[in-house]
Amino acid sequence: MPLESAIPILAYLEHAQTVTFYKDVLGFECNADWDGYIMCSREQIEIHLWKCDSEEIPKHTGCYVRVSDIKNLYNEYEKKGIIHPNGKLEVKPWGMVQFSILDNSGNIINFGERLIN
Repeated sequence: MPLESAIPILAYLEHAQTVTFYKDVLGFECNADWDGYIMCSREQIEIHLWKCDSEEIPKHTGCYVRVSDIKNLYNEYEKKGIIHPNGKLEVKPWGMVQFSILDNSGNIINFGERLIN
């Protein structure tokens, strides 16, 4: 059976701030909100979020999103001032160009594009 996609499920702390961050800052649509479970998407990428009460959980979770036009996405997010100070756009030894952000709850989201060999 071929695999089609994976959807990360991240913890969040405050509902309204999280919906606003994902919509207005990251450019996602929040398509569904079921009993505090938020489902967001942008193009082919989905991120789901569940409500938690511990500030420590989001600090230890995150996801990696592969993209096809990393420079444009980086410029979009850099203008919004959300690039992690230690996550500037750079070439990584594992063959990816990537950058990182933290969402409003503290989850790290890494965005990467495979280098062409």
